[in-house]
Amino acid sequence: MSSLIAPGTEIEGFIVGERVHAGAMGDVYQVTHPEHALPMVMKLPRFGTGDSVENLLGFETESMILPELSGPHVARFIAAGDLTRRPFLVLEYLRGESLETRLQRGRMDASEVAPLGAAIADALHSVHRQEIVHLDLKPDNAIVRPDGTVALIDFGLSHHTRFPDLLAEEKRYAAGSAPYVSPEQVQGCRSDSRSDLFALGVVLFELVTGELPFGIPGTIAGLRDRLWRDPQPPRSIVPDVPPWLQEIILRCLEVDPSVRYQSAAHVAFDLRNPAQVNLTGRAEKATAAGFLAQAGRWWRARERGPATRRRDRATLNNAPVIMVAVDTTNPDEARLAAVQRATQQVLTISNEFRLVCVSVLGGFEKPTTPTEAGQDPDLHLEHLVRLRHWADPMKLPPHRLSLHVIEALSASSALLDFARRNHADLIILGAPDPGRGLTWIRSAASRIAAGAPCSVHLVRTPAHRTAAEPESDEIFSEDDLP
Repeated sequence: MSSLIAPGTEIEGFIVGERVHAGAMGDVYQVTHPEHALPMVMKLPRFGTGDSVENLLGFETESMILPELSGPHVARFIAAGDLTRRPFLVLEYLRGESLETRLQRGRMDASEVAPLGAAIADALHSVHRQEIVHLDLKPDNAIVRPDGTVALIDFGLSHHTRFPDLLAEEKRYAAGSAPYVSPEQVQGCRSDSRSDLFALGVVLFELVTGELPFGIPGTIAGLRDRLWRDPQPPRSIVPDVPPWLQEIILRCLEVDPSVRYQSAAHVAFDLRNPAQVNLTGRAEKATAAGFLAQAGRWWRARERGPATRRRDRATLNNAPVIMVAVDTTNPDEARLAAVQRATQQVLTISNEFRLVCVSVLGGFEKPTTPTEAGQDPDLHLEHLVRLRHWADPMKLPPHRLSLHVIEALSASSALLDFARRNHADLIILGAPDPGRGLTWIRSAASRIAAGAPCSVHLVRTPAHRTAAEPESDEIFSEDDLP
């Protein structure tokens, strides 16, 4: 239906400007409106004679999903036209450049890829938290804003947990863009958020090597190679790719989604904290799997039927980042032990958690300042060892645990900032000791509880409870996690 529209044309109060993009599914124009001050674009779908019906279904899907999305990682929805009269979508115009444009300048170093990849993972985590799986992540659909954040566009192939999946209901094959689709998408599964993490792995591979791990398949048979084919390790193409980055990329590209990262927040965390990445055989891998190994995978893949398993909302959010504040500057054994017991109880909620233990030097009651900490080269290591000693009894595998010692003047500000940057789902910390004369209003705990981007669990030792306080202060349920 879409054809070139002359500048100055009015469509339901919107004045059309220049065309800024022409794609297979439609055209995008800059528009203005007297009631809207922000820059806007109008998407006009193309579904005339000879056009694919997927264009229509994609437009309907975006019309349902975009009004439900919010936050800095998507374009703001403005208006939609009636499908039976003049279909269109009006959205905020996103300033920045597409990742595809950035790729045209050549591959990037790990120092550039890590923050950019983390920003993409932030965007994915945001839409996943809103019950949406994008299913078409690729450089064209990621806009890098001037402040370094990333916004995602083009939700025509997306799946929303609570809305009808029009493409699936019409039995239309819509696996996304061939170089980036996951194995489960090839099999017909459209409801697994880990599919977006596979696509993120392809994007990271492309950013750091300048190549695509699986090429550009042109047939369904070529796409099915995704079910068994082992990608070439990035370091075999670019030898200076650091082991931690190869570990992250190859883990995203695992065929079995249960072996991949389970949350975009976990990917973002590892990209921002390379020293905390648990290195496995993936990190030093120099070649793809051998002929016999890949032949075995191929044989198993040929017997594999369509993927019908769905992931509901509870499963999508079942990979929480649990952040625990451990006051290593005040080794109060009773309080630390209580926080440890509480943490162990919380960890029983999920099998896919990431526990992040944080100690802040200079911000708790002990008069240690960041300056003093900086003058002692062994102080950071000493507190890191104390954190390790605190966490050891929980016997967690390395990929489930990370330890951080931060130097800051304000414990509450440092912990809140860390929680925001690393997508914490729950913060666990000890309650202030009434015997030290701290009031709730003055305590770091009160500031954290008031400003936290997530739930906060305050742990009291039995000696700190009053007669009116319940004995179940340290009992948890899934309601503690958002």
